[in-house]
Amino acid sequence: MSDIPSNKPYLIRALHQWCTDFGFTPFMAVFVDSSVEVPMEFVKNDEIVLNLSLEACHQLNLDNDWISFQARFGGVPRKIMVPVSHVLAIYARENGQGMSFPFDATHAKKSKEASLGGVEKPKSTRPSLTIVK
Repeated sequence: MSDIPSNKPYLIRALHQWCTDFGFTPFMAVFVDSSVEVPMEFVKNDEIVLNLSLEACHQLNLDNDWISFQARFGGVPRKIMVPVSHVLAIYARENGQGMSFPFDATHAKKSKEASLGGVEKPKSTRPSLTIVK
């Protein structure tokens, strides 16, 4: 049974669509560790809540393994990368309806260590400059 893929990414996409269709603001609670790329100054108790509304984020990609988008924090554009395994909940801000997911931080660390030789975190498509002498 362990070869059956998780239904978590499908549920996240469905709840995001439900919120959007009915005019709610989809919020996502995330457990933050070294595999999550978020503005650390907004992390409290190893968690962050992100606004996934179409107005708040750009280039939203709700993939099976990663959720990525660009958003402004304090007026500064930032690239956000969250493994689906680290999503704690997705819900509508207005009424709190949504879904929470079980999460074990020790299991996430073990699975990260086991997958170091496997699939890597997607590279940011952000351009960079290199000094050439």
